[in-house]
Amino acid sequence: MIQFGQRIRLTRREIQRFKKITDIEPVGIRTRADLDAYVERCKTHYWGVSKETQFLHWLIDSEYQQCFSLAPIRSPSLSIVVATP
Repeated sequence: MIQFGQRIRLTRREIQRFKKITDIEPVGIRTRADLDAYVERCKTHYWGVSKETQFLHWLIDSEYQQCFSLAPIRSPSLSIVVATP
């Protein structure tokens, strides 16, 4: 996922994984709220209490968390120092 302030953009790979897991293409995802709504829509579409449904919800949650765990951590005190020989 690429993040620009409040705006996000899913990578092609993330879009493919969500599509493969849910069979619902994530279109129009521009903010975290959009992604939250997409995840909720998928879980509502695949509702139930079976083990298969619980596993599918877990897959969706895991993919969602993967998007944010790979986002770079921004630190205002972080600086890059290039040393030359």
